[in-house]
Amino acid sequence: MKNVLIIEDDSQIIELLTIHLTDLACKVTSVRNGRDGLDMALKGGFDLLILDLMLPGINGMEICRRLRHSGNPTPILILSAKSEEIDKVLGLETGADDYLTKPFSVREFIARVRVIFRRGDDAKEQHPGYVKPQMQYGALLIDIDMRKVTLNSARIDLSPKEFDLLTLLASSPGKSYSRKQLLNLIWGYDFDGYEHTVNSHINRLRGKIEADISHPQYILTTWGVGYRFNEEL
Repeated sequence: MKNVLIIEDDSQIIELLTIHLTDLACKVTSVRNGRDGLDMALKGGFDLLILDLMLPGINGMEICRRLRHSGNPTPILILSAKSEEIDKVLGLETGADDYLTKPFSVREFIARVRVIFRRGDDAKEQHPGYVKPQMQYGALLIDIDMRKVTLNSARIDLSPKEFDLLTLLASSPGKSYSRKQLLNLIWGYDFDGYEHTVNSHINRLRGKIEADISHPQYILTTWGVGYRFNEEL
């Protein structure tokens, strides 16, 4: 059973989402204001956070930012009436894993939730360069099956997208990926044109695994192209 936290101030939407998530064998917890929602999310134990942006107390974008800043890796699906491209870009760059605008199709909502839940099981298919369940480069160990990363034997908490980026790059050391390629491989075609989202996630990822982000050891920049994993480790 998956545990899902809904932070949404519209009771009708909460009821609708709860019905369909329950049909997916999910245990649903709902909160109607941002401050309580953030406190609950920070406690952990959830497999998915469904987050509205316009909330009383603390807005959804700030909740997303604080969760990612704290290292909380819970997948986040933003569900918002804000449909402008800039809102989607900001949501993804802040650390959300997906963004769905209201009004939304229930069928599409269910499909996106299933994709998020299935992501761990589909890690091999998501990363064409996958070779083995564990990859070690110096002090960095990546366990694909466990979706676990450790550095100097200490666990590093990564968001799902950060983990997917790291695994894809590390599976083919020396291979350079453009921002557009990374966006399409990790986020999918729905977010074509949001290349700056890749930069934001790479910067956060470097901040977690690099001793000196100005002189990265693991994730290198291929100037004029994009990024690659250091092939000399």
